[in-house]
Amino acid sequence: MCGITGFIGNLPNDSLENSVSLMADSLQHRGPDSSGIWVDKELGVGLGHRRLSVLDLSRTGHQPMLSASGRFVISFNGEIYNHIELKKQLSAETSAEFHSSRSSQYKWKGHSDTEILLACFEVYGIEKTLKLIVGMFAIAVWDRQERQLFLVRDRMGEKPLYYGWCNNGFVFGSELKALRQFPGFSNVISRDVLTLYFRYSYIPAPYSIYKDIYKLEPGCILTLSLTGTAKTPAFVPNAPCDSDGWALKRYWSLHEQVIAGQSAIIEDENEAISTLELTLKESIRLQSIADVPLGAFLSGGIDSSLIVALMQAQTKHPVRTFTIGFDEAGYNEAEYAKAVAKHLQTEHTELYLNHQQAIDVIPLLPGLYDEPFADSSQIPAFLIAQMTRKHVTVALSGDAGDELFGGYNRYFWGPKIWKRISWLPYNVRQKLSSLLILSSKIAGTQVANCLLPHKLHDALLAEKMQKLGQRLMGVTDFNDFYLSLVSEWRIPEKIVIDGRTPATLLTKQTEWPDFLDPAQRMMYLDAMTYMPDDILCKVDRAAMGVGLETRVPMLDHHVVALSWQLPLELKVKHGQGKWALRKILYKYVPKELIERPKQGFAIPLAQWLRGPLREWAEELLDPARLSRESYLQHEPIHQKWEEHLTGKRNWEHSLWSVLMFQAWLEKQQEHG
Repeated sequence: MCGITGFIGNLPNDSLENSVSLMADSLQHRGPDSSGIWVDKELGVGLGHRRLSVLDLSRTGHQPMLSASGRFVISFNGEIYNHIELKKQLSAETSAEFHSSRSSQYKWKGHSDTEILLACFEVYGIEKTLKLIVGMFAIAVWDRQERQLFLVRDRMGEKPLYYGWCNNGFVFGSELKALRQFPGFSNVISRDVLTLYFRYSYIPAPYSIYKDIYKLEPGCILTLSLTGTAKTPAFVPNAPCDSDGWALKRYWSLHEQVIAGQSAIIEDENEAISTLELTLKESIRLQSIADVPLGAFLSGGIDSSLIVALMQAQTKHPVRTFTIGFDEAGYNEAEYAKAVAKHLQTEHTELYLNHQQAIDVIPLLPGLYDEPFADSSQIPAFLIAQMTRKHVTVALSGDAGDELFGGYNRYFWGPKIWKRISWLPYNVRQKLSSLLILSSKIAGTQVANCLLPHKLHDALLAEKMQKLGQRLMGVTDFNDFYLSLVSEWRIPEKIVIDGRTPATLLTKQTEWPDFLDPAQRMMYLDAMTYMPDDILCKVDRAAMGVGLETRVPMLDHHVVALSWQLPLELKVKHGQGKWALRKILYKYVPKELIERPKQGFAIPLAQWLRGPLREWAEELLDPARLSRESYLQHEPIHQKWEEHLTGKRNWEHSLWSVLMFQAWLEKQQEHG
């Protein structure tokens, strides 16, 4: 795992190397083992790299790396899990076109996946290679012969890649901090994008917090060509789009996988579960290859327990597993993880933390995430990564089980609620929403009992009823209901001064797969948006912040494709999600060690904001400060703050999004 960066720009020749070195060094945390640069002074091209050595720890894995013929130069972040098979395939080529004329070029210098990837580019070309590789990656390749730059991001968005224009140059990098090191960087905050952040608590691709800087979307390849005597690609202010010297296309589409999967549903339950188990095992086998110590996160939940169980089933040695626990009641899953680890006989490490240790992470967050990001589980994510890195260099995780196999509660209660009220006239539904919001806990529960499945009656709290009322307010159909469920500030223009919300997939409902039932439609949209831009972003920055590589076996694209061949009843059944995963897991772990209410990776944020974080929060939320900065309207923010402090409402997530923006903005101002 590494950090990559670079540019094409009209910089003085004597500053090219220094500029790309500064950009690369800003990513040292992603690659603490070594660094490298490559420049073409004639064309003003620079590539930079920071290396975390995982495969081929020798100098033969050093980057940027030139292909055997010298045509391609690569800066690569990620892992190609099937690189051994690809190497065998290349070595076995016997055609006159590929073997006889080129065999002399492939005298392997080492065994890094980067060297094999470059060889594939030379033999098969870029796009064919992308169809062959299995892995997670962000790739920058400069074609010296054609004077073209290719930027590529993996199919599901595990690895980040930003790009854009600043100071008459084209820049790219794994994180925004690298782009900010480009000479003359002065891109301003986009108020329009800020509205997206406050709505979703993350910034969805293709946008970034800065104007003219973008995220490359998952499954995409961007091509820039220098034509004639030009040294700088044409500026494209409304990217992404196509223009002279510029092309952006998808080489892999989740939408296409969904269509293909739905036309090839595996109806037989035993066949479906057996196929899924074998596919997951193969993914885990490939992702367990490393030349450094490897382990796995273990929360004791379904996803991480299944990954660890299948890892342990394929090795004679105890798998190293890691978990953290909190002292606060209701926020600790470490005891469950310990029980699973004991049953599977892993080499288990756990660390119990107090609230102060978690709070001490908060000042690090703006620098880790580089742009506003407000998933509060970023705190425990960092802490478990920090602890794990003391023991191993690579850790497998159970991420993506929820989005692919129906794990979130909204997948099963959302459609049920909507079905029960959709027949009501719009004005009646609005009155019901108001009643849910305004009613007391007792009255709210009585209303809820008419709407929700019986098993949820006793578990329902007044807070949840108020939240449900808010989510139903102004909703006209199920698509609107879903959008409401994934929105924190429903109308962010009311707090972002001069902000206008840009279009995204979540607002382009004509692009939603309307052939899917409501639950699967939510899964698809979450996999396209929430998973790469929140979940995977959270884990990548937290882990790479301490030089830990994380791998996600459920995001092998074969597993992803197979997940859409499973009928809905193998995902959501009897009020439970991830049915197929449960059926596999219970072959390895007793059911009683797993079955419990879904808890998530949470912290007691609501209490902390009323207690140990109150002084910090009030400083960031000071009305005079907000007015002076002139990004946010302070009235609606302070209304929520006062309601939260008094306990009238729980606005922890809405307030956290404001606090994370304010903390990020403060850090930007400190650095000019």
